[in-house]
Amino acid sequence: MSTIDVAAARGELPRLLDAVEQGEEVTLTRHGKPVAVIVRPKRLWGPERLVSYAGADEIEERLRAAAARSLPPTGSPSIEQAEALVADVRAQRDDR
Repeated sequence: MSTIDVAAARGELPRLLDAVEQGEEVTLTRHGKPVAVIVRPKRLWGPERLVSYAGADEIEERLRAAAARSLPPTGSPSIEQAEALVADVRAQRDDR
């Protein structure tokens, strides 16, 4: 990954874009601090990223379902409730 100041990048943009097309990442800095990274679109929207987003949706769905379940007033589940929750998670995991 290369790093270049924003002011210098203005005159180097065509060269920087060529480097990015070749797979390099370019970090733009302002006053020595990173402010942006130039990457290929495939890096952001490739199939592996879409799988990650799908996984995030599944996690959100599970969290919402867990939040909807009630726990005993003490905030700690009984042994039976804990075992039921673990069994439920295992069943959901096995369904994939």
